[in-house]
Amino acid sequence: MRKVSPYLSGAVRQFSYWFAHGTLGYPLLEGIPYVGEILMEESSFAELAFAIFMNNLELDEDGSVTNYKYCEHRAAQSIRSYFDPDYTVEPPFADWEVELYHAHKGP
Repeated sequence: MRKVSPYLSGAVRQFSYWFAHGTLGYPLLEGIPYVGEILMEESSFAELAFAIFMNNLELDEDGSVTNYKYCEHRAAQSIRSYFDPDYTVEPPFADWEVELYHAHKGP
């Protein structure tokens, strides 16, 4: 059975930490209250942000993440557009970026 690389694990851990502490995508999300009670009530924006982050990740042959900051920025753009209707995501999200995959294969 294959395991994810330590680099991929570290990227997901760092993204999760910054998300949970409200410091993701600084300065793009500065002043956007995306953590706290709103997260309990409207968590779909968080699900989409994590999907965008993961769907954009690229790894080299050693399993190292080659585009962490880009992935973080794209996820932050998603959160910003959720809370700020005047914000325009550039470039617009492609269908593959916002795809929500199942957690496991099969029934």
